[in-house]
Amino acid sequence: MNQGLNRRLLLSASLASVFGLVACGRKPSRAQAVPAGATVLALGDSLTSGVGASADTAYPAELARLTGWKVVNGGVSGDTSAQALERLPGLLQKHQPALVIVGIGGNDFLRRQSAATTRANILRICSEAKSSGAQVLLVAVPELSLLAAAGRLSDHPMYEEIAEELKIPLHAKGWSGVLAQERLRSDQIHANAAGYAEFAQGLVGTLQQTGLLVQ
Repeated sequence: MNQGLNRRLLLSASLASVFGLVACGRKPSRAQAVPAGATVLALGDSLTSGVGASADTAYPAELARLTGWKVVNGGVSGDTSAQALERLPGLLQKHQPALVIVGIGGNDFLRRQSAATTRANILRICSEAKSSGAQVLLVAVPELSLLAAAGRLSDHPMYEEIAEELKIPLHAKGWSGVLAQERLRSDQIHANAAGYAEFAQGLVGTLQQTGLLVQ
């Protein structure tokens, strides 16, 4: 083998190694399983608090039954991302959760607030939760569109972008799937008891796929 060819092979191997490391750096780290009995904070708005059903059939209560976790319902009806961000430090200090499930932004969309501001608020919520030592799971919220009236919902793209940027797991198409079905809604923007149960079951699937839940 001549020296020129040898040098080219060594250079190719070095570049492959570098690009391999870069590619690995893009992947989110594997989540750590949250044990039974751990405290989990569900942060959100009316879809978290359970409007349209009773408190014991809201999705955090359903999730607690399915996982064995102590799930704190941190949902406040009408909350925007800015209000959830303001409440977060007190909730983190009080409950010291092992996991924070973030599902917020729907009221921002309904009020036609700046998408850039909403995105920045959700980024801060997730970052502050991570800084507290908790793991974070982001829940996608449907975007407003003319198709929503026909029962065809899709997640707002910002949620996938945020999850990718922060390297955190995303529960996609949960609310889009539930709220697109009339039988699972109490009104146009809230689930009923069956809807919250279905959402929680889908969320468990994502938790298991990401390694946050082992059963």
